[in-house]
Amino acid sequence: MVARKFVKVESELPQLDEGWWASVLADEESVNATQRAAAPKPATANGLAVDWQKAQTVFESDEVVRLEVYGYNRGGLLVRGDGVQGFVPVSHLVEMPCNAEGDERRNVLGNYVGQTLHLKVIECEPSQERVVLSERAALAGEGRRRELFHTLKPNEIVHGAVTNVTDFGVFVDLGGLEGLIHVSELSWGRVQHPSDILKIGDPVRALVLMVSEENGRVALSLKRLCPNPWEVLVQTYQPGDVVQARITSILRYGVFARLKEGVEGLIHISTIQMPEEEHEVTNYLKVEQTVQVKILHIDADRRRLGLGLVKIE
Repeated sequence: MVARKFVKVESELPQLDEGWWASVLADEESVNATQRAAAPKPATANGLAVDWQKAQTVFESDEVVRLEVYGYNRGGLLVRGDGVQGFVPVSHLVEMPCNAEGDERRNVLGNYVGQTLHLKVIECEPSQERVVLSERAALAGEGRRRELFHTLKPNEIVHGAVTNVTDFGVFVDLGGLEGLIHVSELSWGRVQHPSDILKIGDPVRALVLMVSEENGRVALSLKRLCPNPWEVLVQTYQPGDVVQARITSILRYGVFARLKEGVEGLIHISTIQMPEEEHEVTNYLKVEQTVQVKILHIDADRRRLGLGLVKIE
């Protein structure tokens, strides 16, 4: 495993209060609740008891263990061995194709049955009878997770690879520890879905925002490695200016258009004057179409830009 290089950025990070961190964890928990349904409780999965003291020790000491794959479901593999049983999500399997679905996914998972894997425990929750393991994390070797928690600092630049993309953000392997880029930290602009920005397997260069060994989480940012375009916007434009923009999405209440600075603004439906014979905005405007817009208002603090349609090009 090649050692990760961390670069310190000499700039002041914005304060991230507990409310921000709590919202990130709440987002993650909402998805984890769905994933738990795919992971049978190890104490009852195959009639064998889990040695919870040993599982906790393996987790806290960041050991690599060898476990046998005895089954699978759509979400991943069921593994067991020497008192430790648990679940390995597909996103934590090294040889799992990124976009495998349907029969391909079932065939790949089925071929794991009977194999012995080197794994690390990445979650151990005895109260919920939940043990989650990772083959990816095991590649970094024993003790690497603990080492990263002690050495990673806010304001450092780290490099990794995307291991999972969810509705609330992107998980990045930092070489034995996963970091999360919350959807709010992917781009200064509006993000419809994190998969529009990053895909599983993509290399990532990100900024460390916060490290919490207590929560077992590292918060990362992609957007903070780029200048804040909202600061540029308020210095460059003022209400009444007419500029060129490109339509990015059309919704029932209006149209979003992106300026050259990368910021998206809303052209509210009430400001769009269509020909009398047109009743649907989707027949009048198209995604990727270039238009002339008037800047109506700029609220950099709330990241809101109001636009009015002037001319279609």
